[in-house]
Amino acid sequence: MNVVWGIVMTLIGIFFSISGILKSEFIIYKILVSRSRLLWGEGNTVHYFYVVIGILIAVVGILYSFGIIGK
Repeated sequence: MNVVWGIVMTLIGIFFSISGILKSEFIIYKILVSRSRLLWGEGNTVHYFYVVIGILIAVVGILYSFGIIGK
């Protein structure tokens, strides 16, 4: 079961990173960005935040699926 959740986490992380890089107009990403703008303010910082967080989530998902963490 760890493999499945690790793959799901990795896919979500990749989605966040790609959406942040492209500044996507996908509805789910737009909703997340609008909520994050309350904290980060206007500008591109919210997109940089999603790029970094996406990479971190993807790395944790890979580690989780290989059983290195979360045993």
